[in-house]
Amino acid sequence: MTLAELALTGDLVRPARLTVPDLLRWPQHRADVSFECATSGVQHHRFAGPRLYDVLADAGPGFDPARRKDRLRFLIAVNGTDGHHALLSWAEIDPDFADAPVLLAVAIDGTPLDETGPQLVLPQDRCGARHISGITAIRVDGGYRFRPAGPLGARQVPAA
Repeated sequence: MTLAELALTGDLVRPARLTVPDLLRWPQHRADVSFECATSGVQHHRFAGPRLYDVLADAGPGFDPARRKDRLRFLIAVNGTDGHHALLSWAEIDPDFADAPVLLAVAIDGTPLDETGPQLVLPQDRCGARHISGITAIRVDGGYRFRPAGPLGARQVPAA
C-alpha cells in the first residue's frame, strides 16, 4: 500500500511532508456535511480529521509576533490530485477571527483516506466548491501586502 503525501510549504518555520497517519497526531474532529452539487444533487457525508488551523499553526506560520494583525495578510493555497485548487485566508480559520471549522479529513463515511490522501472540508460552504480531494500541497503565503489606496477618479465639487 502506498500512502498519499501532502507537502506543507511556504512561509512556515517547520515545512513538512504529511501522510494521513501523520494527520492522526492532531485532535480529530467530526463533521456531517451536505453539499448541493449542480451535477449530482445533494450529497451527505461524515468527515473526520484534524482542523486545518491546528496543523498549520503547528508548522509555525511566519507571522510578525509584534503585530497582532500581521496574520491577516496570510493566504492558504490548497491543491488536489485532480487539478482542483482552493484559496483561503488565514482569518477564515483563525480562532481570533472567523474560526471556521475547516478540516483536513482523513476519513469519509468511516473509510480511511490513506491511499487517496486527505480532503479539504469546509462544512460552512453550501455547494462544496472548495472541497479538495487528494490534497497534494498546502502553501501558506504571507507575501500579500496591502498598498495604500490612491485616488480612484476623485471628483472635484465646484465651488458654489
